[in-house]
Amino acid sequence: MNEQPSTGISPGLAEKLALAQSAFETYHTICFWFMREDLRVGEEDIAEIVRGLRAHGNREAFLIAAKLCR
Repeated sequence: MNEQPSTGISPGLAEKLALAQSAFETYHTICFWFMREDLRVGEEDIAEIVRGLRAHGNREAFLIAAKLCR
């Protein structure tokens, strides 16, 4: 059998966290200037990332926010 080790999070959540982390790093100076620059995005931070992208980002940021809401 080809079993993967359990990481405690679903593949969908891991993908969402990776996207949120990437967006945070890309848009930090525009959308997240008030947050620590070295933040490791967790599940509890996704809502704040979405808010920041929608409020302060460009069209691309808004589309990323939409993906994070799926």
